[in-house]
Amino acid sequence: MEKLKVVIADDNRQFNMLLTEVFNSQPDFLVVGNSYDGIETLKVVEEKKPDLLMLDIIMPYLDGIGVIENLSSVEKRPNIIVISAVGQENISQKAINMGALYYFVKPFDLNIMIERVRQLLISTSSKSETAEINFSKPAEKKPVSELDIEAEVTEILKEVGIPAHVRGYQFLRDAIVLATMDADLLNGITKVLYPMIAEKYNTTPTRVERAIRHAIEISATRGKAETLYKYFGYSTSQDKGKPTNAEFIAMISDKLRLKIKKSSQAK
Repeated sequence: MEKLKVVIADDNRQFNMLLTEVFNSQPDFLVVGNSYDGIETLKVVEEKKPDLLMLDIIMPYLDGIGVIENLSSVEKRPNIIVISAVGQENISQKAINMGALYYFVKPFDLNIMIERVRQLLISTSSKSETAEINFSKPAEKKPVSELDIEAEVTEILKEVGIPAHVRGYQFLRDAIVLATMDADLLNGITKVLYPMIAEKYNTTPTRVERAIRHAIEISATRGKAETLYKYFGYSTSQDKGKPTNAEFIAMISDKLRLKIKKSSQAK
């Protein structure tokens, strides 16, 4: 099987080298170029024509957003995954809206990162067919599974009445996004999913669980009954009449996967 070509764009040379080593250690990836500023990135992408661009959002001369803008007119633009120490929602959402597949906030687990990248690029067709399907279409034509999972989750959480300022909001959003991309995580919410989120935010799985519980309780008191029923129906804990953490995450991620499937079939 031909390897997927990767370009790493990050002005931190040590981290750039680390990512290069991680990708090159995998059987299905090959790093064909490295760049350390935005202008250089455009030149390397034009020369190497990679399948995947791992792009830091903050770089000299031209930032990641500028790189994405300049690549928008490229006929076969590579898949773009943003990596950054900046976790502001407006920046990540802008990158996603402009066509990035995903947004990793440093620090992150490199093994989890590789698996997530694979999930985003998965295809049963040959690499050339994958390139035609994933890279040649304009960003707005791509299925919701690639571009808009986080935006969809954000909208749903707003709809069910969870305010963005509470700590559990971010944890819950990440949990739903991860579970949507990998349904197997639903089988290990306390042992796998919570620890993943806790590691990202430098906290403990117990605090993640409690913060998510608090966010869901806010939803139960502030959210409209018809909206909650639309998403959860009768799937609530009998004692309190509100969905458990696992039910909340599972029900929303299941609905999103169904939407993604329908979107892909209609394409």
